[in-house]
Amino acid sequence: MRFVLVLLFLATTHFSNAQLFSKDKVLNRENFDKQTWSWGYFLGSNIYDFQIRYNSDAEDINVSKAPSFNVGLIGNLRINEYLDLRLEPGVIFSDRNLTYPLGQGIETENNQKRDVNSTYIHVPLLLKFSSKRINNFKPFLVGGASVSHNLSSNENNPQDNSSGQFRMKSQNYYVEAGFGVDFYFEYFKFTPSIRGVFGMGNELVRDDNPLSPWTSQIESLKTRGLFINFTFQ
Repeated sequence: MRFVLVLLFLATTHFSNAQLFSKDKVLNRENFDKQTWSWGYFLGSNIYDFQIRYNSDAEDINVSKAPSFNVGLIGNLRINEYLDLRLEPGVIFSDRNLTYPLGQGIETENNQKRDVNSTYIHVPLLLKFSSKRINNFKPFLVGGASVSHNLSSNENNPQDNSSGQFRMKSQNYYVEAGFGVDFYFEYFKFTPSIRGVFGMGNELVRDDNPLSPWTSQIESLKTRGLFINFTFQ
């Protein structure tokens, strides 16, 4: 992920410098942003984490995570020269693992670890605030809200952690904020962007036993994440 961020930064800096100082100022896709509607798709990577709040002075639960994949479509409505409304439905794959401290009802390694591998149908509605176009690039800020459905939530599974099943709520809401740069090439517009995603509600489904060592010490469990998307329009 650090390598991707560095590569993205270097590519953006190189292209921006070339556009700012190059004598060649032929505008690619000059009228693209004047369309009322435009469409595209995105590919990207994500890292999903958990923000955990505890009921007492319990030991922290370790959350390990790995980069995963996201893909989706884009529908863009032009409001004016500097403001767009975007819908970006996509499929998000997430890979997280919880490791509980041993003791207080968790005595074996099998009971200590829970894999939380999720597949989300993710639908953000975003406002894009763009600067004035400079030659063939245009930086922007983006923010909004989103809803997702977790296809792997186990919410309705009658078995809980006592049977090895970690359960989460299937529907969740988020706020999102980020930034990016539009690059205009001869045949398409390419946009790298970085966006933070912050869950609003408690996603934990508690075990049937109110004294469960897996859920009783948790006050709330919320998703937070980082998206790196590459958009083609």
